[in-house]
Amino acid sequence: MAHKKRGFDRTERVADLLQKTLAQLVHADMADDRFRLVTITSVTISRDLSYAKVFVTVLQDDAEAIKQTIFALNKAAKSLRYQLAREVKLRIVPELKFVYDESTAYGFRMSMLIDSAVKKIEK
Repeated sequence: MAHKKRGFDRTERVADLLQKTLAQLVHADMADDRFRLVTITSVTISRDLSYAKVFVTVLQDDAEAIKQTIFALNKAAKSLRYQLAREVKLRIVPELKFVYDESTAYGFRMSMLIDSAVKKIEK
């Protein structure tokens, strides 16, 4: 039976560490201005810690601009992985794959619709 420390297994702890560190790297150390509009919402890691799926949102409404930003992040993934290896003490630093987090954008749109409907009712 695997020992769990404070309710988190190793992959969850590593995912949390990568999320925090990547957020700092993407905003502070990258030259691409598009990355300043990126928020890392979560990270999932394979059991063997070799692959990480990084879910991000982009503070833009333009679908093409979002697509280009995700593409640019994936092109920068090797560089980010190298920088990550210098920042975190892990034997294996996972390969990074950036994915657009649809759920956050959907939730934001739903919240806006609800706010709009409430304002109409209050009139």
